[in-house]
Amino acid sequence: MAGGYESNERQIALVTGAAHGIGKAIAERLAAAQFRVLAADLDAEQLALNQPNWDKEQLPITGRKLDVSDRHGVRQLFEDSARIDVVVNNAGIGSPLISFDALTKADIMRIFEVNVIGTFIVGQEAARRMVAGGRIINISSRGYLGGAGAAHYVASKAAVVGLTRAMAIELRWSGIAVNAIAPGMIKTRALGLFDDKMRERLEALEPTGAAASPAVIADVVHFLAGASARFLSGEVLHVDGGKSLGIPRF
Repeated sequence: MAGGYESNERQIALVTGAAHGIGKAIAERLAAAQFRVLAADLDAEQLALNQPNWDKEQLPITGRKLDVSDRHGVRQLFEDSARIDVVVNNAGIGSPLISFDALTKADIMRIFEVNVIGTFIVGQEAARRMVAGGRIINISSRGYLGGAGAAHYVASKAAVVGLTRAMAIELRWSGIAVNAIAPGMIKTRALGLFDDKMRERLEALEPTGAAASPAVIADVVHFLAGASARFLSGEVLHVDGGKSLGIPRF
């Protein structure tokens, strides 16, 4: 079985959460770079709406409905593919701000089911099938560093970082690289969780003064998926214009 960055065949990439926002941008960026892309998402309706545009642009992207927390469905997707060279675990959910005191077990379980368990299942099933040179790229968030009103989200994204490092340690002996990206504020549907006033306040705190385009994250994924990143594993790349440095303007 051919695989990895040294293969002369067109590589196959799976991108989860690919119907919208960051995931859609990643799928399109990889397809433009001649990857064959499986764009997976629970939102099959949006995938179907995207497909004509992908076909029109001659992008080798195929939409596939997928619940990342359903191991049977994940396993079936992998079994239906000739091979998988790159996996991008982008599927994730957020929530409106909830104070720590008001959080419930249901709040925690819901967000962990997708952000952590989904990343674990897809990553594990991918690793069982990948050969040396394979790439697993997990999308965390700058939010894993902490934040008020989002303890459940923060904890889930911190878990993605920890999982990434643990995966990288074990899978390096198989020649599979595992890295994470921690995006800052990105122009996606998730910003709709905040009212206009809150969005303005949050954007004002960004070093750039505004949320970034999903294409910024797609470019970094493309780098991690390619030969230039072959010696990177276990890393967390903060793509946030420098906000994670935590030093105020002076």
